Amino acid sequence: MQGIALLVGLGPLIGWGLFPTIASKIGGKPVNQIIGATFGTFIFAVIYNLMQGIALPTGSALIWSIISGIGWASAQILTFHSFTLIGSSGTMPITTAFQLLGTSLWGVFALGDWPSTSDKLVGFLALALIVLGAWMTTWTEKKTDENSAKLRKAVIVLLIGEIGYWAYSAAPQAAKIDGSKAFLPQAIGMYLVAIFYAIYLKVKDPKQTIALAQGISYKQIISGFFFAFAALTYLISAQPDMNGLATGFILSQTSVVLATLTGIWFLHESKKKKEMIVTLVGLAIIIGAATMTVIV
Repeated sequence: MQGIALLVGLGPLIGWGLFPTIASKIGGKPVNQIIGATFGTFIFAVIYNLMQGIALPTGSALIWSIISGIGWASAQILTFHSFTLIGSSGTMPITTAFQLLGTSLWGVFALGDWPSTSDKLVGFLALALIVLGAWMTTWTEKKTDENSAKLRKAVIVLLIGEIGYWAYSAAPQAAKIDGSKAFLPQAIGMYLVAIFYAIYLKVKDPKQTIALAQGISYKQIISGFFFAFAALTYLISAQPDMNGLATGFILSQTSVVLATLTGIWFLHESKKKKEMIVTLVGLAIIIGAATMTVIV
């Protein structure tokens, strides 16, 4: 059972680790990427629900789950936009750091995590290390005004996006719904955002072809399958009879390493030797600090 649990726990490593690189490799604009990613997730979720015989939740559970999906898709649009500024290898450590910060702070102030003073000291030290690790992944030997401006813009964009990622995690908690039951409603919320975003851009610029009619949007369904696979395996991994929430969370965060490295290797987001060393150390710090936040 432990071997199976570990394999399931590594699902997010593969899914979330390859998702940003595959989305970037397929190409298209952020609107194409979000349409394909959310449609792929929706297809995956429908098939999963049919296989498991899971019915759609009703009432507030349905509403909060859809809101959760809306939060993720809204944030992911901003993340895709950040890819155009600093690449996926530059974006992923920063957005992972912000998500770790948001999740941890929500746990402390809303859910009563880290109750003792020593817990808080270790926890906030871990958060400081996460920020340090994320900064290290953005370090460059030679800075230019243009690159610095792009980095600042990307950080602001990702910081705003954290609101959506926070809603993605927090909304199902408000409904007290099991993750597997929230999976399909979340996918519905995600795809609704993609449709409205495509319509908004069409209304804004009537001369352009709506993204829903562009082939590249549907090629991005492949990236959606990878995201959905990661999300589902994380839900399973976090169950008490598998890896549990703490271990499952740590395993899922290893995806930032794969996402960053595949972005560098396959998307040719090159780094010099010193920059690569500093990036690897920064990634190690992020993973180590993430471990600290769940063991206190």
